[in-house]
Amino acid sequence: MLELDRFLPYLVNKLAARLSDELAAVYQKRFGITIAEWRLVAHLAEHKNVSIREIFVRVAMDKSKVSRAASRLELSGFVKKTINPADRRLIELQLTAKGRKLFEKIEPLALAYEREALSPLSAQDAETFRGLIYKLLASPPTAR
Repeated sequence: MLELDRFLPYLVNKLAARLSDELAAVYQKRFGITIAEWRLVAHLAEHKNVSIREIFVRVAMDKSKVSRAASRLELSGFVKKTINPADRRLIELQLTAKGRKLFEKIEPLALAYEREALSPLSAQDAETFRGLIYKLLASPPTAR
């Protein structure tokens, strides 16, 4: 019999929503950016000149949400959009200097939040937990 409070997809979703919402509270109030915008900024801080298509796959958001977040960040001066010269259908994004400064302000707050979120676990348990998540994410999708 299915018990929702023991059902893995439910538990993982509940944990992900809690972590995302708690972290969002850290940067939304201080910097006025949304969850989608934060994910985009964090991804662009790690990867330069990335297409919207690449980002929506990597950050698990739909294309329209990524596009809206990119447009808002561009209007705020945090992101620059360019057209890929090899494939003019692709719009590439990169952080501006202002966007990089924003990331540099949020990054230590995000890392402090992560440490706090993992604090109920020992360092070994935290690494085991992270490793298990990587394994599950790397496994092939299940048959439907």
